[in-house]
Amino acid sequence: MAPEKIYDVVVVGGGAAGLSAAVTLSRALRSVVVIDAGEPRNGRSPEVHGFLAHEGLPPGELLAAGRTEVRAYGGEILQGRAVSARKEAGIFITELQDRRSLRSRRLLIASGFEDELPEVTGINKRWGRDVLHCPYCHGWEIRDRAIGILATEPAAVQEALLFRQWSGNVTFFQHLLEDLDSGDREQLEARSIRVVKGRVAALEISQDTLRGLRVASGQSVACDYLVVKPTARTESPVLQSLGLQQADGAAQGRHLGADPNGLTTAAGVWAAGNICDPTAEVITAASAGVKAATAINADLVDEDTRLAVEAAKRAAFPPAVLS
Repeated sequence: MAPEKIYDVVVVGGGAAGLSAAVTLSRALRSVVVIDAGEPRNGRSPEVHGFLAHEGLPPGELLAAGRTEVRAYGGEILQGRAVSARKEAGIFITELQDRRSLRSRRLLIASGFEDELPEVTGINKRWGRDVLHCPYCHGWEIRDRAIGILATEPAAVQEALLFRQWSGNVTFFQHLLEDLDSGDREQLEARSIRVVKGRVAALEISQDTLRGLRVASGQSVACDYLVVKPTARTESPVLQSLGLQQADGAAQGRHLGADPNGLTTAAGVWAAGNICDPTAEVITAASAGVKAATAINADLVDEDTRLAVEAAKRAAFPPAVLS
């Protein structure tokens, strides 16, 4: 019976970070397999922006091209969901939901996170269409339109001031903010940003288009697009099994901590993309994947060299043969 294959690297996550890492590692002649659950964070967005030479490309097409590139260099793509990982005798064993398992020398987590949206009727169905969050991803497309900012935390004031760069018609919905301090109110007024008090109860949709928001008082306020601040849902059984995340989802703040090259506090485990940087755009996540991949390859080179030196010493000075 042939021994079970041991990959150089198992990559958990088939988004921009994971695929970019897999291409880099495969080009370094490393054996790599990507576990892809097929649920990219930006899957509901119509286009990718801010990615040089790929401007406006649908996310699905970008990832399909990435998978093709991985395979072209000898890497593998495995459809599935990783549910746990552990280290035994220096080898990582990654378990999949369907009970398959993969063995590897190193592990890269690039599984991102899920966006948890505010509790407002109708908001989930519009996510990625006319409910948005990133000005640099969507600002150009919604320029000069009526934009609403849903405030769930004080930082929403800065978000409103930022989107004011793209439109002179911005409305700030206080929603979860009971009041604004005088400085924030002064800034919003100076930039002609309308402030609407009270909780937002629902989105008003007509002919499959966002028309406005209805406040709990019954007031309707017109807007074409709504900006929200999602919460990063990072619960991951893989991270928990590696000791990188608590059972309640806490992982060194709102994201997984790692050094500048993506190395986590678990030896042999790297991370890249949104799971480390919630604000990373597609091109940033891809860059982080490449950076982590080069660090992983350097680490493997060090290990290969150490093992080769040890083997050479054993060959030069074999143990005495007992008679």
